[in-house]
Amino acid sequence: MFSVAVIEDDVITLDLITDALETRLSATVYPFSRSKIAREFLLQQTPDTLQLIISDQVMKEYDGISLLKACRSANLSVPFLLITGDPNKELVMEARKLGVSGFLAKPLEMDALAAKAKSVVLAKTKSRVS
Repeated sequence: MFSVAVIEDDVITLDLITDALETRLSATVYPFSRSKIAREFLLQQTPDTLQLIISDQVMKEYDGISLLKACRSANLSVPFLLITGDPNKELVMEARKLGVSGFLAKPLEMDALAAKAKSVVLAKTKSRVS
């Protein structure tokens, strides 16, 4: 159906997200537990090769906002979902300015994650067609 990069430094959560997207949406998932490697991958992508990015906010090398900024600076206009356990006002405001597509609250519920992923990809696909 579509390809998605998932950046999450907790390996168990990364595996759960990957499995949910592959089984529920038949997505091709590029999972990354290290944000530095993910950033290098993302900067080589286009909207034709990658249709969605899902990233945790709090990680060691690059946080989710840093990855979002890097993608936008590289003109990678792909939907971006940010996972956070603490959606404080400053984070939400900054992410919205950068064009985040939505937020996923921890603890994650996999059916909700799959539904949100599908909806943002379909919305982007419709906007590209019209």
